[in-house]
Amino acid sequence: MAVSVRMDPLLEQELTQAAKRRGITKSQFIVEAVERALGRNHPGEMYLKVMQEMATYKIGTEPTAEADVAGGFTHKQALRDKLRAKHGQESADYTELLKARQNSTTGGAT
Repeated sequence: MAVSVRMDPLLEQELTQAAKRRGITKSQFIVEAVERALGRNHPGEMYLKVMQEMATYKIGTEPTAEADVAGGFTHKQALRDKLRAKHGQESADYTELLKARQNSTTGGAT
């Protein structure tokens, strides 16, 4: 539903700048402000939740051999496999592009 709001030009300019800093539209900024005012959006609670989750996150710990067997792959190995697959697909796509270019310049004769 559309709602019109009248505001002082200086306030609107501040709104525009604040929305740009956050990378959102003025409408999105206003909706978030209204949600906070109505108690629907609690950024403080979100912050505490994230901080609690990060408190249990172990940085720099390597998975054990048992974890490798139980979990299948480590995160590093899964990432490597994904990158290798992506590189292989990109290489195949590039090879096809080169073949297509060669065929177009030679008139389709191979």
